[in-house]
Formats: sequence, C-alpha cells, structure tokens
Amino acid sequence: MRRVALVLALVAASFGAGAPRVPKPLTVSAAVSLTDALTAIAKQYATLGHGSIQFNFGASNTLARQIVEGAPVDLFVSADAKEMDVVAAANLVKEETRIDLLSNQLAIVVPSDRPRTFKSVREIADPAFKRIALGDPAAVPAGVYAKEYLQKEGLWTEIEPRVVPAGSVRAALAAVESGAADAAIVYRTDARVSLRATVAWVVPADRGPRIRYAAAIIRTSANAAEAQRFLDYLRSSPASLVFERFGFAPLSASAPAGQGR
Repeated sequence: MRRVALVLALVAASFGAGAPRVPKPLTVSAAVSLTDALTAIAKQYATLGHGSIQFNFGASNTLARQIVEGAPVDLFVSADAKEMDVVAAANLVKEETRIDLLSNQLAIVVPSDRPRTFKSVREIADPAFKRIALGDPAAVPAGVYAKEYLQKEGLWTEIEPRVVPAGSVRAALAAVESGAADAAIVYRTDARVSLRATVAWVVPADRGPRIRYAAAIIRTSANAAEAQRFLDYLRSSPASLVFERFGFAPLSASAPAGQGR
C-alpha cells in the first residue's frame, strides 16, 4: 500500500509540475477618470496571454491615502503629480519606475436636456448656474485643476459660493447627469463618455492647467515584474491608441507592445 501511495503521489506531482501557473492578478489603483480607457486596455492586454488586472478606481487623493495606510497595491496611476508625491513621501514609490503617462483637458458640462454652448468661459458666472459641481478643490485633482484655472481667469471668487464639492470627478459629472447641478467642471475625457451631459466649453490647452497623470510601481508590490510589464504596455502604441480614442494624450515615449524589463 505504501508503494502504491508513493507512486500516486509521484504521478500527481508530475502533473502538477506541468500545469500552467496561473499568475496572481495585478492590483492597480487608478484615477477614476481612467475607468473606461484602462478597462479597455486591460481586455486588450489579456488577449496577449498576460495575467488579469484588478482595478481599484477612485479619486487620486483617496487612493494615495489608501496606499500610505497599507493597501496592497502593485501600480498607482494618479491624475496628478501631487498625490504621487504623497505616496513617494512615505517611501512607497519605486522612483526609477515613475513616469508622466498622460495629459488631459478640463471641460464645462451642462445637462443634456438644457444644452448650451459657451462663447467664453466667463459664461459660467451666469446666475442661471446656481449649483456648479466639481471635484473637491481642496483635495480632488480635477477640482484643484478647476480652481487653479478659474482663479487664473478671475472667476473663482464670483462662483465659489455656488460650488458643490464632489468626492471625485465622476461624482461631479453624475451631479449634472442627474440634474442635481446646473453645470460641472470635469475632464474632457469624462464628458466624452457621458450620455446625459453636454459639453458647453473645453478649456484650451494653452490656457488651462498643466494636467499630468503620473504612474509608478509601489515599493511593497509582491508582483513587481508583472507591474513593470503592464506599465510598459501602457506606454506601447496599442495602448496609446486606446487612450487617444478616449480623449487622452499619451506623454511617454512608445515602447514595444508587451515589453517587459
């Protein structure tokens, strides 16, 4: 009986050794404005035979806090450098992997059942806009960018009493879509995927804030090699085409698809 048991154990071991190893899902915390683009890229990435991606989408300031507090994350993609700096200050960023990945623009949207086209950004000060939603200007990158722009245009003091701070840029967009707000300042890319909000004004790139999405591998990642492979893919030509389709402007030099370090 012992000999039979040993043979069976050896057979089982031999089959186990030949079985394909299922890679551990990669955990990526990313700015909520990237939801649609990154979901599409992850599907594309999977067709190449790579492992699955587990996304945690949210406001970048919230994601940064989660990482600092110990959330298990392999790769962080922030909507601005400031929140990446928060994680770096906690010595949790692999600095050699940090890159500026994408650019974006701000846009003012209004409910689709009340469409309007601005001739100037100053129209946002119209008293008809009683509630103006934007990401919390004290914390959410899209809100910080919006406040910076409105201050530059000399409009912030006038509209601040009507500002409705939201927990994320997508929450600001949802406020307009539901009719809870008369207008919102969001990313141009968010406006493109909305079915119930209409663009009234796109902030010209040369007048608006310098929006930069930063990406980096987290130092505590237990899956750093796969995180690097996915980060490289985000810089590849196939991924860039997806980002462009959703309205983002890739910044990093293109790398060969599927390249790993």
